[in-house]
Amino acid sequence: MTSASIPRRTPDAPTPLATILTKQIDASGPITFAKYMDACLYDPQFGYYTRAEQFPRRDYFTSVDASPIFGRLLARQFQEMWVQLGRPAGFLLVEAGAGPGTLAAQILDFTAESFPEFYSALQYVALERSAARRAVAAACASLAKHVAAKHFAMAWDLPAQIPYGCIFSNEFFDALPVHRLVRDGNELREIYVGLGTNGLCEQSGPLSTPALGEYLTEQGITLQEGQLAEINLEACAWIEDFGARLDRGFTLTIDYGHKAEELHDQRHMRGTLLAYEKHRASENFFRAPGEQDLTAHVNFTALERHGSLARLQRTGFTSQSNFLLSLARHSDFTDLQSSAMSESQQTRARLLFKTLIYPEGMGETFQVLIQHKGIDQPNLSGLDPL
Repeated sequence: MTSASIPRRTPDAPTPLATILTKQIDASGPITFAKYMDACLYDPQFGYYTRAEQFPRRDYFTSVDASPIFGRLLARQFQEMWVQLGRPAGFLLVEAGAGPGTLAAQILDFTAESFPEFYSALQYVALERSAARRAVAAACASLAKHVAAKHFAMAWDLPAQIPYGCIFSNEFFDALPVHRLVRDGNELREIYVGLGTNGLCEQSGPLSTPALGEYLTEQGITLQEGQLAEINLEACAWIEDFGARLDRGFTLTIDYGHKAEELHDQRHMRGTLLAYEKHRASENFFRAPGEQDLTAHVNFTALERHGSLARLQRTGFTSQSNFLLSLARHSDFTDLQSSAMSESQQTRARLLFKTLIYPEGMGETFQVLIQHKGIDQPNLSGLDPL
């Protein structure tokens, strides 16, 4: 269905997805919040990230949007990973949640220009669940030359095996569906999505799976009375799958979140889940299913632990500010500007880079976790202390 064929709804009318979910719940009973969130974000026809009429993006701003410098510095880190793996003839770079391929184009363009030997070994695989976004990437002129050179491809799923390479993501795990729990006396209760007088609403019930309680126990998390928490079982499954398919190489995760002890402390009594619509955040998760973003902070302790189950070892954990500044310093800040730039262009480049590293903005909000497998004690420039 094209955007032209979908009628506009009035502000107070339910979204098409809300109507579908209401009918399903009315017929079969409440659903977990994870199932609700999955539908809101990834329903093939009406999901926030998957619907055909979603472009241009309106509700969030990422490091990729801020500056192409982000992709250049990542390219430097990937090239260094390739070198530390012994410069293999083939290096698979897999991006999870690649969207329309904007970051892929930044990385590939810079790699082709600055690291031709690495580029010759590079095969970039962009994973994207949305057919609409894959179509945008397929029409991208910046990516066409890399497709023709057989260095870029879009895909739905991970390659079956990655002999040498890196699986990376930027704001991927925060958009995976989460279960919601609350401590009620001595009991953990799950928050489901049911029907009330005014439509979709929260309803509590017993845990839908023992894995939710085990998740908290294995990380030493004890919720306080009345405390809400998000449990991302899908993130655990993804990182285990990353490790299982990777023979030798790295995973690199960039996202906003915390270690478990900070994520579930007294400052997060209401959890971290938020809805975003037109750059405004709220806790009204049922206002416009399919037409607003839903996102929760990432538990990096869980990613480390479940990665270790697939033999991924921690390489390092740092802030985005430290990561990008260390890479920029390692290259003597040459990627921030060039002699071909005008003075105004150089000023703009410096300002955009500050957006990526300022503690008050993305710099300290976003964290970087690197894990490795099949290589002893790698030393990566992005993890160097400042």
